[in-house]
Amino acid sequence: MNEIIKKNGISFGIITGVVAALITATIYAIDLNLFTAWWVTVISITISITIAIVLLSKTKNELNGVFTFKDAFTTYFISAVIGIMISVSFSIILFNVIDPSAKDAVKEISIKYAVGMMEKFNTPTAAINEAVKKLQENDQFSIIEQLKGSVFSIVFSALFGLLLALVFKSKPSQE
Repeated sequence: MNEIIKKNGISFGIITGVVAALITATIYAIDLNLFTAWWVTVISITISITIAIVLLSKTKNELNGVFTFKDAFTTYFISAVIGIMISVSFSIILFNVIDPSAKDAVKEISIKYAVGMMEKFNTPTAAINEAVKKLQENDQFSIIEQLKGSVFSIVFSALFGLLLALVFKSKPSQE
C-alpha cells in the first residue's frame, strides 16, 4: 500500500474521530436535547463530508493527480473506519463508564421526540404505544448496540466512499 494513502487515511481518520468525539462531548456538556436536533446531525454530516473531501483532495495532490478508484476508496475507507472506531469508543466510554445515567436521559428525550413526530403524522395511538415499548426495551448506548451501529456506519461509509472514489479518481489520459 502506498505510504501517502496510508498516512493520510490514518491521519484524517484520527481527525474525523476526534472531531466526532468533540461534537458528542459538546452536546453532552451543553444540552442532551441536542442529541435529537436534526440540525446538529446536518452539521455533523457536513463536517464529516468536508473532512473527507479535504482528505481525498490532499491525497490526490500528493500523488501528483494519479489517483485510481481503488486508491481513492482505500484512502477514504481507512479514514472512515478509524474515525468511526474512535467515535464509538468515546461514546461507549461516555455512556457506559463516565455517566451511565446520561444514556437514560437521552433515551427519554428520544422517546419524547419520536412520539412528537408520530403525533404530527397522525400515527394511531396503538402504533405509538408499540413504538414507545420497543424504544424503552432497546438500550441504544449499550456496548453491543453501539458496536452493531458501528458496523452499519462502516457499511454506509463504504457505500459513500464508492461515490467519493468515483468523483476523485483520476480521469484516464488520452493518448
